[in-house]
Amino acid sequence: MADETSIKVSSAARDRLAVLAAEGNTTIRQLVEELAEGRPTQAEYAERAAQARAELASVLGNVPSEEAEAKARGLLERLAAGQGSAAA
Repeated sequence: MADETSIKVSSAARDRLAVLAAEGNTTIRQLVEELAEGRPTQAEYAERAAQARAELASVLGNVPSEEAEAKARGLLERLAAGQGSAAA
């Protein structure tokens, strides 16, 4: 196998990973690799935000203000927490 390494986790974390892997009919290795590949880095989030701003600029002719972005971010966070409302 190419480029392998080991990581150290607590016994409890290892046991939990084993249960999660078994429930998903996969291996701990595949589970950890999916996590690493599927979770964006801060740089990737920033790149996505820049792409979204560029798309908005091309469609709307300008980009939202920092205040508008903060309000939208707050709304999305409330929605994710199940507390969303139309009034912000």
